[in-house]
Amino acid sequence: MNSLFTPLSWNDTGFILTGVMNTVTISVLAIVLGTVLGLIVGFIRAESNKLVNMLFGGLLDVLRSVPLIIQLVLFSTFVGAAGIPLDPFVAGSIVLSLYTMAFMSEVFRSGFESVPVSMQTAARSLGMNHWQTIYHIRLPIGLRAVFPSWLGVALSVIKDSALVSVIGYMELLRTSEQLISRTQQPLEILIGVGIFYFIISYPLSSYGRYVERKMAI
Repeated sequence: MNSLFTPLSWNDTGFILTGVMNTVTISVLAIVLGTVLGLIVGFIRAESNKLVNMLFGGLLDVLRSVPLIIQLVLFSTFVGAAGIPLDPFVAGSIVLSLYTMAFMSEVFRSGFESVPVSMQTAARSLGMNHWQTIYHIRLPIGLRAVFPSWLGVALSVIKDSALVSVIGYMELLRTSEQLISRTQQPLEILIGVGIFYFIISYPLSSYGRYVERKMAI
């Protein structure tokens, strides 16, 4: 009598690697897009009046406050109901990028606002105009100051990318779930998934701590 379950084998390597590559792809894309959008929105908020800040702040608060898994499900459901079904990768990338942008914008805004007014005044007294002051003073100093915070958000995005599995994207967690259903070996598979996230996250977090120590000197 044949068993309903089959153990893990080397034939599963390709399937697992597909999940790994999909996780890396959507994580990198969300971090890059979220960083670019966050930089733009953070700069606008740092330069704008209270009304603009309230409008942006309200939207960003929603994105930061509503759990990512709910955003993914709602977005996928709404676009499907609107007659524009999206591939899970596209839908997941959009939601994860906007979610990342909401956190990155606050990181960059605080960085821009952390640059002392005295330094900006000194730059203007040296003959720099408004945009030259931004480019030569506020951007390099502000971005340098927020690098550890940026790295922390990026690490969270890598781990949060696992939630995209709820809309059908075949990232590492979803491939692992399918392997567990077939093999009934959850312990081995989940340990492997945990090791993968550790291998990705630990070097980045260690580098972040190193940068913080260098900046504190």
